[in-house]
Amino acid sequence: MKAIVLEAKSRSVTGKKVRKLRREGLVPASVYGKDVKSAAVTVAVKDFLKVYDKVGETGLVDLKIGEKSQPTLVANVQIHPLTRQPLHVEFHAVKLTEKIKANVPVELIGESPAVSSNTGVLLQTINEVEVEALPTDLPENLSVDVTKLSQIDEQVTVGELKIPAGVEVLTGKGEVVVKVAPAISQEAQKEAQEKAAAEAAKAAEAAAAPPPAGGPPPEAPKEEAKKE
Repeated sequence: MKAIVLEAKSRSVTGKKVRKLRREGLVPASVYGKDVKSAAVTVAVKDFLKVYDKVGETGLVDLKIGEKSQPTLVANVQIHPLTRQPLHVEFHAVKLTEKIKANVPVELIGESPAVSSNTGVLLQTINEVEVEALPTDLPENLSVDVTKLSQIDEQVTVGELKIPAGVEVLTGKGEVVVKVAPAISQEAQKEAQEKAAAEAAKAAEAAAAPPPAGGPPPEAPKEEAKKE
């Protein structure tokens, strides 16, 4: 993937004072990497979001600070839990001639026959796979075709993924990426709920029912014996 240019500016503001930067539509960020002096910068929120939407954490970002440009990867994004806006970004400076390790997202493609027939559900146990490659060879994602998963317990492991040339997978090949698990149909769930409700009603009626007819009459109060 071709690197996307993102403008950045050096910053001296740190600590709690960065709140003012966020109010101005800027995201505080940092740049670090091997043989690279760490730097504090800011990027415009709207510009960063556009770039991040395209590259994720595996696409190259040509971070331009003044007259200098540095190839980087988005290493980490801190998100506000309520506004979902970025609070801080970490850019990992890389060298295009040196391999790096990165986590590549796993994307499920298609629909499993087991799911469409309501006989099973897909359980994706791995969302990312760790790989090693040159920055320019990092794939955007690794896709898994689930249209072949039609039976319960069928699965796809890391070793079965299609890996692009120049990419080495570090995650264990035997790790399960996605599998088909048994599903309880809506009809079965409804029957189970109705059965439980009927049993509960029956138990309530039994507890509130009067004693059966023909039972012993209530004991009459005893009269105190008269003294002679």
